[in-house]
Amino acid sequence: MSQTLNSRHDITLQAYQSIAWDGARVELSPKARAALVDLRSAYERLIARPADQGIYGISVGQGEMAVSAMTGEEVERLARMKPLAAAVPFGPSYPRRILRGMVLSRLANLICGHGGATPRLVDEIIAMLNEGRIPAVPQSGHGGPGEILATYALFAELSQTRDLVAGERGALINGAPCAAALLADAALVAERRITLAEQVLALAIDGFNAPDEHYRRELSDLWGGDHNRVAFDRLAALLAHDQPIPQRAHQAPVSFRSVPAMLGQAHWALAEARKMAGLALSAATHNPVWLPPTPEHPDGEAFSNGGYNNALAAPVMDNLAGACVELCLLCERLSTGLLNGRVSGLPDFLLVGRDAGNTDGHGAVGYIPMAIVGYLEEARTAAQRTFTPPSDMSVYGQDNVAATAFLAWPKQDTAGRCLDACLALLAVTASQALHVQGRRARSAPLADILATTRAHVPPVADDRVLGPEIGRLCEAFRAGLYPVE
Repeated sequence: MSQTLNSRHDITLQAYQSIAWDGARVELSPKARAALVDLRSAYERLIARPADQGIYGISVGQGEMAVSAMTGEEVERLARMKPLAAAVPFGPSYPRRILRGMVLSRLANLICGHGGATPRLVDEIIAMLNEGRIPAVPQSGHGGPGEILATYALFAELSQTRDLVAGERGALINGAPCAAALLADAALVAERRITLAEQVLALAIDGFNAPDEHYRRELSDLWGGDHNRVAFDRLAALLAHDQPIPQRAHQAPVSFRSVPAMLGQAHWALAEARKMAGLALSAATHNPVWLPPTPEHPDGEAFSNGGYNNALAAPVMDNLAGACVELCLLCERLSTGLLNGRVSGLPDFLLVGRDAGNTDGHGAVGYIPMAIVGYLEEARTAAQRTFTPPSDMSVYGQDNVAATAFLAWPKQDTAGRCLDACLALLAVTASQALHVQGRRARSAPLADILATTRAHVPPVADDRVLGPEIGRLCEAFRAGLYPVE
């Protein structure tokens, strides 16, 4: 399996999944390679010309040295300098799928010439992917401008295997490939997590016998929006039934009626994440960015910019984290609704063959809402808005605004993992509700999620320690969200 790249626009979210997650090989098309040779030649003509204004990182220094013009000897020394100094963060690395995504995203600046890379450098970055030579990059400690604290670590090993020439050092470390990879990963995981949430929430609706009218597709037309349409369509498919289903004669509580709206919010956040990830993956974010030759500028143009700061990645990931919090809350409300006999019409605490006096008052399933609240609060803490850090870490004034994608990704990941736990807990509650009614799930997809739940957590007749069983169920759910590393 391989993916051929003709231009940066071929680095789509679908290509990202194939290459970063599934391990597909990367090939640069002959046409793109030939064009890159010509583009590099034009770039070399530009940087060799005397100019009134120096080119950042080529003929003037980088970072705090950007105000200083350089002698010919200094230009040569900067070109050969290895990107090692900024690799100061430490700690556990990002997952391998994300590291592969960062390397892939690096190519967006390079294969159309905007980063001034040589063809051999592009070949070597592609070889990193195809040969599995992916260095570790710590998840923590990224409070600097752009992404240099990560890209230095990502490409330090490659830079030490060769002598660098003008433009190659910057081509390795500049731009915003990491934000693109983090956002793409968040979008791909969220898509699978929302599908899981739909299944578990629908199972709880089924166990509660909520009226079908709450989930009629006509409501999506009345409410408007593609996100609501998707939510209603997918719920309707899950709740379709070919058997008589007991329906309560009155409306269900607000929490059950809010399931489509909350899922709609999640689909809205997901759609934004997919859209922005697609833009980020193919964006040319190099500084200085080089524009190919035109009649007016036969050697092209190079100019400084702030493309290395992806200002939308963090708020988009924050939206995914917020959607997870809202779905965690639904898990708690639906579980308490199922457990409260005055609300559900089922035995209190979903006890079977006994009453509360034969247990400690709740029974094992009856304690599930308390656990959900714990995970909910963890998710709520993680989902606080990511702002640009107020600190000026630059020391001398150039590098004085930090990138935020590194701060947002672990927060949405934590909120998502808390949602996985809440969904596992709700699935056990819904399974027990169907068990006490002695009926099966109403549709084949719900029967599948019910079977998975009961394979790890059988219906509860007597008190037992449920935590390890629910933990294994959560891991089974999670296995469907992430690729095998």
